[in-house]
Amino acid sequence: MKRFLLLLLLCLSLTGCAIANKAAGLSQAKELHTTGALAQAKILDIADTGWTVNDDPVISFALEVYPEGKEPYRAQTKIVISRVHIPQFQPGAVVPVRIDLKNPSRVSLDIYEY
Repeated sequence: MKRFLLLLLLCLSLTGCAIANKAAGLSQAKELHTTGALAQAKILDIADTGWTVNDDPVISFALEVYPEGKEPYRAQTKIVISRVHIPQFQPGAVVPVRIDLKNPSRVSLDIYEY
């Protein structure tokens, strides 16, 4: 019985971590860091999602993406931003992003190494 409860607790913990990674944008950021095309984007708007990871906020971004050789377009993304880095990510700032070439609406800021 104890083994069953421990196994159940472990499964719930892993599921919770996976959900948190997805909600914080970390899984998409990690994936696009290796598979996405590099581009630039202008931050149009930022918003606090109310989520935090290790006391750092998960920030939602409205972006205007400038893919090389294509028309600019708008996209939304979210990612954990260190509290000390927040001043660098204000509306009007231009930041590097990674784009999913199969689904260009999937965009992530390319600001951290994973």
